[in-house]
Amino acid sequence: MMSAKTFSLDIRKDGIGILTMDVPGESMNTLKAAFADEIRTVLAEIKGNRDLIGLVIASGKKDSFIAGADISMLAACTSARDAETLSREGQVVFAEIEALTIPVIAAIHGPCLGGGLELALACHGRVVTEHGKTVLGLPEVQLGLLPGSGGTQRLPRLIGVAKALDLMLTGKQVRARQAKKLGLVDDVVPPSILLEAAIKLAKKGKPRHQLKRDLQGKVLETNALGRKVLFDQARKGVKAKTRGNYPAPERILEVVRIGVEEGMQAGLAAESRHFGELVMTAESAALRSIFFATTEMKKEVSYQGAEPRKVAHAAVLGGGLMGGGIAFVTATKAGVPVRIKDVGSAGIGNAMRYSYDLLARKLKRRQLLRSELEKQMSLLTGTLDYSGFHRVDMVVEAVFEDLALKHQMVADVERECGEHTVFASNTSSLPIHQIAANAAHPERVVGLHYFSPVDKMPLAEVIPHAGTSAETVATTLAFARAQGKTPIVVKDEAGFYVNRILAPYMNEAARLVLEGEPVEVLDSALLDFGFPVGPITLLDEVGIDVGAKISPILEKELGGEQFQAPKAFDKLLQDDRKGRKNGKGFYLYGKAAPRNKLTGKEGKKTVDESVYAVLGVKVSPKLARQEIAERCVLLMLNEAAMALDSGVVASARDGDIGAIFGIGFPPFLGGPFRYMDSLGIDHLVGRLEHYQKRHGDRFAPCARLKAMAAEQARFY
Repeated sequence: MMSAKTFSLDIRKDGIGILTMDVPGESMNTLKAAFADEIRTVLAEIKGNRDLIGLVIASGKKDSFIAGADISMLAACTSARDAETLSREGQVVFAEIEALTIPVIAAIHGPCLGGGLELALACHGRVVTEHGKTVLGLPEVQLGLLPGSGGTQRLPRLIGVAKALDLMLTGKQVRARQAKKLGLVDDVVPPSILLEAAIKLAKKGKPRHQLKRDLQGKVLETNALGRKVLFDQARKGVKAKTRGNYPAPERILEVVRIGVEEGMQAGLAAESRHFGELVMTAESAALRSIFFATTEMKKEVSYQGAEPRKVAHAAVLGGGLMGGGIAFVTATKAGVPVRIKDVGSAGIGNAMRYSYDLLARKLKRRQLLRSELEKQMSLLTGTLDYSGFHRVDMVVEAVFEDLALKHQMVADVERECGEHTVFASNTSSLPIHQIAANAAHPERVVGLHYFSPVDKMPLAEVIPHAGTSAETVATTLAFARAQGKTPIVVKDEAGFYVNRILAPYMNEAARLVLEGEPVEVLDSALLDFGFPVGPITLLDEVGIDVGAKISPILEKELGGEQFQAPKAFDKLLQDDRKGRKNGKGFYLYGKAAPRNKLTGKEGKKTVDESVYAVLGVKVSPKLARQEIAERCVLLMLNEAAMALDSGVVASARDGDIGAIFGIGFPPFLGGPFRYMDSLGIDHLVGRLEHYQKRHGDRFAPCARLKAMAAEQARFY
């Protein structure tokens, strides 16, 4: 029984109605189909009240306007028709708001996203607060959908086609000032006067919006030929990015085009039709499953019954690239003061510089105020000794991979820090139990493995060894979340999870190069499959020397042909090829790279042809791209099944999240385990056996998969 109302109307003496949305029992407002009747009742009351001269729509929640539509409604849709009806209902209600004769103003503080922004667009004017939490955007594309409550039609009419497409195709969020500049909102005010400013605007009558087009807008958007050029260009851009793997962006283009060429009603009909079709696609189902999984993970605050301790001060050991990145997310995302310790002042200087450069870039793009930059920089301090470490609750070690050095670090921290301080190691190859071997308090030693570059990569692996306490794990998980990471707990085995499933994939890519497949064909085959970067580009980025270190460790600890790195790779290191970092790898960098004659920027990445002679390979392309991709991916899938079987990851969900956020496994496939389910386990086993016959036992399907195929089982 829904007795508690979501919408309440308060009519002030001056004739302004305040319509407050506050979903009972939820922390955020989300729009649900069940609200339609309630909204209709309120609208009838508004229409019937002759004394009303204006309406302000506000949120009853502390720090959010409307986070979007409740997407769990979509799971109940059994056909495209069902989902289309949902979209139509939303459109009709919003059209009713837009049709009110009195001015309707949205008073926005906090996130105003998806359906929330569509509601605000149906209002006649919008006032937002100048506050870090206020963001506006239409992120539907990230769930494989399009804005289905009139957003594809109202946004282009308000801010112009090109700017609207940019927001809808990327799903990006804009802050208050950017929103004002785009013409998305009428006014930006401090939070304390939001309501007053909205009332004031409502009293002035309906705001008039003059679409302010820039020169490009005037040339391209005001005539049929210009629009054709604009949509053709946008289509090309989408194709290059999605490589045909994501249906939503193309549909967004189409629906906007119909709206511009054939008018609002035709646009709305196309919007709800395409929305309905997209809800039923496998891609959207996969992207929504990732969204639900990460939302669920955020709610898991305790670990095995233990609560996290608060981290008020943190420290990072080592001011290299990783250390600098970890210090940056600690200060800027978690807002925790962090001390960077290094043996030399140059290391500290580099780590500080790292943060400053990233923040200065944000300042330049107006994503940050100068005062915020200064405040965030003030949280970073450096030291050559352990001064100030007595108050540190969390130490993250990012020194180089040498066990004796790590033992020394543990001893130093135990001497200098408090009783409860957690020692977290960002090692990528050493077992955590070995790092904790001589510790006085092994229960407070844990692995916390970040991915490079730390400011961008969203995953962190938290690795307890057998003696790590539950409280330490809970504290480390909470700390990683505060840094903006999605952490997963993995078992203390060689390569943990991500590097373990990545190594066989990378080794197979290397073998294919040695078989004579061209580097660029290999990379583009896996881009077509849906990875964000090709494996050989990735090897250059991570460093060929780093790649060469990991495989032998995995081979020694886990055994198996899939971990044997091809011997020919030693020749690369003998030729001093480490990849991007020293400007010599599979691709050309720096001075050697081709440059755009006009801009002087590095042009399209080009393969360094001399690499083939170093490896002693004659290039002769033989295989279809699909086969190339399949050989690399199958080994990753087989390894992921083994990792789940031996408890390296606790669940298929964690394994999917780890692969998507840690190595960019194609999100539209939902992760390795969802992808295996969609292929069918018996089909997968058949393909592995096919390659096993042709190429050897590294393709042998693991016991878990064979058993699942026999029982017709699934991971989900």
